[in-house]
Amino acid sequence: MTSPIIKVAVVQAAPVLFDTPATIERLVRLADEAAAGGAALVVFPEAYIGGYPKGLDFGARLGTRTPEGREDFRRYFESAIDIPGPEVVALAEVAKRHGIHLVVGVIERDGGTLYCTALTFDPNGRILARHRKLMPTALERLVWGFGDGSTLGVAESTIGRIGSVICWENYMPLLRTAMYAQGVEFYCAPTVDDRDTWLPTMRTIALEGRCFVLSACQFLTQADYPSEYHATISENPVLIRGGSCIIDPLGNILAEPVFGEQVILFAELDRRAIARGKYDLDVVGHYARPDIFRLHVDTQPQTPVTFDNPSSSGLSIGRLEHPKGDGQSCSD
Repeated sequence: MTSPIIKVAVVQAAPVLFDTPATIERLVRLADEAAAGGAALVVFPEAYIGGYPKGLDFGARLGTRTPEGREDFRRYFESAIDIPGPEVVALAEVAKRHGIHLVVGVIERDGGTLYCTALTFDPNGRILARHRKLMPTALERLVWGFGDGSTLGVAESTIGRIGSVICWENYMPLLRTAMYAQGVEFYCAPTVDDRDTWLPTMRTIALEGRCFVLSACQFLTQADYPSEYHATISENPVLIRGGSCIIDPLGNILAEPVFGEQVILFAELDRRAIARGKYDLDVVGHYARPDIFRLHVDTQPQTPVTFDNPSSSGLSIGRLEHPKGDGQSCSD
C-alpha cells in the first residue's frame, strides 16, 4: 500500500530576467536541491521561466505606445517558451531524472500572443496539465492573453489530484469552486503576490476546499534585472519579497512564509487529512445546495478562427488549439 505521507517543496527564488537558458540552469539546481530533500512534488513560482518584469509599463499610455515599449515587449516575447519546445524538454528531464512531480510557472508563446501558464509534469517527464491564467491582472492584460476553460483541469497522478491556480485567479470564487468540484487534493498556487494578505487567502482556500495548498512566490531583487532595465521601480532593492507557504486542509500552516531571501520550504503531508476535513465540510458535496446555487463551466477551447474542413484545404491550424496534457513524454 502506498504511504499516505508525501513530502513536498515550494521553491522561492528568482529567474534571470530576459535570459531563459540561465533561468533553466538555475531551476535545475533548485529542483536538484528540492529532490535531494526528499520532495515528491516540487512547485515553482508564477512566471518563473520567462520572468515577471515588475515595474515595466511597456510604453503604454491611453491611446499611445512608444517604440521603446515595443522593444521591451519584443525582448520579453523572445524570453518566452514554446510548448512543446526545448525548454519543456529540459523541465521534463528534471522531473524524470529525480522521479518527481513538478509544477512550474512559465510564460508561454503561442503565435503572436503570450500566456502566463503553469505546467505540471509527472515523474516520467510527461505533461499532466497545462493551465493558462484565465484573468491577467491590471497591466498584465497588456502583455498576456486570456486563458479559457479548456485548461482549467485537475490532473490525476500517483500521489493524488494536482491542480494549479495562478496568482489572483485565487481571488475568483467560481474558479476555486471548479477546482474543488474536480477533487483537487494538492492545490498549487504559483504567484508573485508578496503582500501580507496572501497568507490568509491561502489558509481560506485550504479550509474552504479541504485540500493542501502549496504556494510558491518569487524572491526578486533589482540585482536579478539586467543593468539596462528601464522600469518604474521603488528604491527598495527587493522587488518581490517572497511569502511562500504550505497549508493543510484545516487551514493550519505547515510551512510558514519566509520573506527577504531565497529559500526552499518543505513539509510532510498526510493525505488522510483530506478525508478528515471533508467530514464536516464539502462545498461541492454534502455542504452544497444545488437546488439554490449551481455553477456551469465551459471547458471548450475558445478559438478565434475555425475552419470547417482543414484537412481538405491543406491548412495547418494546430496552434489555434488549446491542448491539455496528453500524457506524451516531452523527453522522448
